[in-house]
Amino acid sequence: MNATTIYLDNNATTALDPRVLEAMRPFFLVAGNVESRHSAGRRARRGFEEATELVAEILGSRPDEVVFTSGGTESNNLAIYGLAVDESSQPGRIATSPIEHPSVNEFVAHLEARGFVADVGPVDFEGTVDVDRMAGLFYERTRLATLMLANNETGTIQPVAKLADLAAARGVPIHTDAVQAVGKIPVDFAALGVDTLAASGHKFHGPAGSGVLLVRRGVRLTPRLYGGGQQRGRRPGTIPVALAVGFATALDLWRREHQARTATWRRLGRRLVDGLRAAIGPDRIIPNGPADPSRRLPQTFNLGFLGVDGDALLMQLDLAGVAVSLGSACASGSTQPSPTLVAMGVPDDCLRSSVRFSLGAFTTEDEIDQAVTHVAAAVAWISR
Repeated sequence: MNATTIYLDNNATTALDPRVLEAMRPFFLVAGNVESRHSAGRRARRGFEEATELVAEILGSRPDEVVFTSGGTESNNLAIYGLAVDESSQPGRIATSPIEHPSVNEFVAHLEARGFVADVGPVDFEGTVDVDRMAGLFYERTRLATLMLANNETGTIQPVAKLADLAAARGVPIHTDAVQAVGKIPVDFAALGVDTLAASGHKFHGPAGSGVLLVRRGVRLTPRLYGGGQQRGRRPGTIPVALAVGFATALDLWRREHQARTATWRRLGRRLVDGLRAAIGPDRIIPNGPADPSRRLPQTFNLGFLGVDGDALLMQLDLAGVAVSLGSACASGSTQPSPTLVAMGVPDDCLRSSVRFSLGAFTTEDEIDQAVTHVAAAVAWISR
């Protein structure tokens, strides 16, 4: 089996930036609990507070609105449960979209089994949610609206701020899953106007197991966990300072480098798509998602290869040492076509042949050129 040498699956996870590891190292090697009053505890608390303040500054929130978690799945679950479930235990309604990550739509399904009703808004052929029609699903018993900020499969950036305005006018709390957006495009929590926002460090070269849930000041979440009272009781448990420092450091590196990263991603993306069209034929490659690059993540490219089975292409590329994905890493083991692409109305001949290429901070031009060569060879082999 060939070791992966060309990694183009950065929406699934990213390599830890060595600079992040160095920032985390002291907090791994020296003991200290932020709740302890001795010098080791005070040192740990300083590291945690500095990380909290840095995250708040970059994401446009207040420090007391930052809650560190284990990642995007926990953040999404805490927010949805906290906003939708109240102490009356009476089920309500949730307005959502058909393109949400499994950590959202599966938790919504869990609440449906408890008597909640999910009202699902439509998307257009580019994967953009029609927020006016979604707002039309707000009812008296609607406890929550949830809409991702950027889609993990197509990179489509959603009009979350507009939906937040509509939700506020109706008194409906709103959560956004910003896991794929944070560390790739600028995100301003206050400007979005949402009540809660989820992010995950391993999506932008931070440590796996690190996440953040932003909770707007004054918003009350029904507790999901109990014990300890850390982080104002929103997420109790001993605080992993090293992971918080790693998340904040990776986010700060993105802030300092994001203009250069974005320019590189756009250039490499054009090279990838143009190279594939030249090698395979422009009529055989169908992009999924917005044609306008400003309306999708700069490093995400979802392409359909007509007449090619996506699973076979994935296998051939893996053998060649190229890592790509058919969709969400949390659902890629499924034999069913992507719910996101189905909701977009992608034709059957493209539905099962679509592959996601997602670039990272360390992706090089040479890797893109090699990937084009390997993809063209794999398509030719499958089509023979």
